[in-house]
Amino acid sequence: MFEIHSFLDLIFFVLAVAAFGMCAWALFHAIRTPARAFAMAQKLSKKLWLLFLSLATLFTFAAVVGYAGLTAISFFTIISVVASGVYLADVKPAVGEIGRGGRGGNNGPYGPW
Repeated sequence: MFEIHSFLDLIFFVLAVAAFGMCAWALFHAIRTPARAFAMAQKLSKKLWLLFLSLATLFTFAAVVGYAGLTAISFFTIISVVASGVYLADVKPAVGEIGRGGRGGNNGPYGPW
């Protein structure tokens, strides 16, 4: 078990868990997205995003459990959050549009009619 020695330790632990959740969510979405959607959206390949997001999830998990001295404010954890943030803010909406077939045609606000 681990002991939380101060309020700041608790805050950094919660930040590490949130970073891990964000990276895991991005990785799960990338796994479920077809590879052709990345190419059609003119983004990096699915394999490259899976590599980035897998490493990001690994580093943030290490920050949660405190492995090898990694914390919520370590260099690798911050880079992992940035990579996942780029995926979720830029790539996920672009490949999502491809999967839904765009905004034109017989699509309503919540999907096809």
